[in-house]
Amino acid sequence: MSITATELKNNLSKYLLLSATEDVYITKNGKVISKLTNPYQERVAIAKSLFGAIGGEVTEEQAREERLKNI
Repeated sequence: MSITATELKNNLSKYLLLSATEDVYITKNGKVISKLTNPYQERVAIAKSLFGAIGGEVTEEQAREERLKNI
């Protein structure tokens, strides 16, 4: 999505929420000057690609506990 800097200033909270799911390009005088993006977007994409890859013997709660142990 591409928006003007003025639009961003007027509706910042809307575009902060939107940037969690897609990149928002900010333009000024018709040129892209910045990109608002989710810093964890790559992690989300990787996690979505793995959905269903874990066998049925592991519950979501067990996977979450195992992840916390590794932090």
